[in-house]
Amino acid sequence: MKQYILILTLCTVASSTACGQHHKDADIVIKTGYGDIAIKLYDDTPLHRDNFIKLAREGFYDGLIFHRVIKDFMIQGGDPESKDAAPEKMLGQGGPGYQIDAEIMYPKFFHKKGALAAARTGDQINPERKSSGSQFYIVQGKVYTDAELDMLEQNIIRNQTQTVVMKYFEPHRNKYIELQSANDAEGMQKLQEQVLNEAAEEMEALKSYKLPADVREAYKTIGGTPQLDDAYTVFGEVVEGLDVIDKIAEVEKGAQDRPLKNVVMKIVVMEEK
Repeated sequence: MKQYILILTLCTVASSTACGQHHKDADIVIKTGYGDIAIKLYDDTPLHRDNFIKLAREGFYDGLIFHRVIKDFMIQGGDPESKDAAPEKMLGQGGPGYQIDAEIMYPKFFHKKGALAAARTGDQINPERKSSGSQFYIVQGKVYTDAELDMLEQNIIRNQTQTVVMKYFEPHRNKYIELQSANDAEGMQKLQEQVLNEAAEEMEALKSYKLPADVREAYKTIGGTPQLDDAYTVFGEVVEGLDVIDKIAEVEKGAQDRPLKNVVMKIVVMEEK
């Protein structure tokens, strides 16, 4: 997911308290023409929580749109360039001019339906997995079968194994390039074997990886997007308005998965309960 990810909404009432006083468990209410999305923000991700509240109080999100909507996946917004953007304008790269350090806490927080997470650029240019300063997404996802989750586990093992191997390879990268330039096939082979030996213990431990029981159960019942787990910061969850996410996910879209009719947003911060 190279583009960033986020959401927000419309509120016709001036007072933030009046706007969302019935959402008792929420810290934030995203108001849209399709209804309210009430969200609880996690105290365990304070950098993201505090930044989100700060921007919302400043009115940063007011008038922005859900610029990227993918059914059975997620709805995305928070690009400041989306406000009053022409239909042909490319969106998804804008932000407030800063990033937020990752607060990835998988498996405590994962991409179940209704999860609020921060968008970011890819690992190639963002290996620290820092989040966009403003863009976020809310998960719709889908329900998975046991067989699909078994396959997902195997994919996770393969991906994590590759990550481990690259970690051990990195200190030897320059040496490998030298051997490659010298066409020293035997030296390259020995170096590859050395890297695999160094990584062997961690690779072996990965073979027994299983999804935590509560995570598996959630993906089998309410659904989500497990392929994003342990890669993006999840910092909140929807407590009211899952049906609103479903409605937005159904809208007609054009290029770049942008809704043909703007889904405008405004975020309201709830008063302290």
